[in-house]
Amino acid sequence: MTGHNDNPATAAQIEAARVVLLSMGITVEDLLGESQDRPPVPTFAEYIPKVSGSFGTGTARAYGPYLKIVERDWGDRRMDEVSPSEITAKREEVRRNAVRRRSTRGGHSAAAHFVSALRCLYKHLVDDELMSKDRNPALKVRKPAQPPGRRHGLQDARLAEINRVAVTTGDDPALDGLLLRLHTETACRRAGAMALRRCDLDPDLCLIQLCEKGDLYRSQPVSPTLMKHLLAHFEYRGDGDPSGLLLRYSNGKPLTRHRYDYLWHRLGKYLAWVYAQQISTHWLRHTTLTWVERNFGHAVARAFAGHSAKGDGGATSTYVEASLGEVAAALSAMTGEPHPLATEG
Repeated sequence: MTGHNDNPATAAQIEAARVVLLSMGITVEDLLGESQDRPPVPTFAEYIPKVSGSFGTGTARAYGPYLKIVERDWGDRRMDEVSPSEITAKREEVRRNAVRRRSTRGGHSAAAHFVSALRCLYKHLVDDELMSKDRNPALKVRKPAQPPGRRHGLQDARLAEINRVAVTTGDDPALDGLLLRLHTETACRRAGAMALRRCDLDPDLCLIQLCEKGDLYRSQPVSPTLMKHLLAHFEYRGDGDPSGLLLRYSNGKPLTRHRYDYLWHRLGKYLAWVYAQQISTHWLRHTTLTWVERNFGHAVARAFAGHSAKGDGGATSTYVEASLGEVAAALSAMTGEPHPLATEG
């Protein structure tokens, strides 16, 4: 006898073996020896606090609310007990219960963030060797496709209207005017503006250091006029600490996101089209980058935006990456002011 079975097991035999193994509390992984040295899978309540400490500021802000939902509803469950169908059902629940804001998109963004948050959580679990990748239920759940974006570049006349209303209304028109100028000139994100410090300003070269996605710093040219006003803002409202936050309210307290909400809510009251189209600060980024791309090409627009050349346009993009001088030249053309770093041509 060779011990080799030439007759493959039938479906009935496989099912019978499965039932017996389940009754004994044995899994296929147990038989293969894959789980002999693997610690028990933790519950969501045990693992979420452990992982959350490794998140960056942006990741914590994006995923935090959804992980709180998971911890609230599934906190006492082991992470290998939740099925893909349960995650799908919870995804739809999150979509239906998403806060209906002025810029709502039917809850699709909330549902996508929920799936991304779970995938991030389970990725840590796999990396910690507490679960095999093929058992990751979050990877089996589809992330909702995002609806087409509604943002686009604003016309010059529209941008002028926004600036006019911002500096003639409200309780701090000087701050609002400075914010709009900063975002229009640099196409920076809100986080980049709010993180700006006096020590990030280089008056000689008219450069500022922006810290945005991934806590990465990048140099961005600004006009001499904007630099002058940023320095004056620090002189009159700063606390004297060059490493402290630069943008501040009239009482000296650092700027918060509430100022942006207040600004665009006020602009929407005076300009019906701002409210109807749900204009926000990010539209200024679209406006500036669209103008730069149309007049100076894709490479300069990409550098102006602070986007990496990796994965964008293939290997060629690495060789044609725009220089800081070219970005400064685009800014100079846009503002009509000379810049010390601007290159000719």
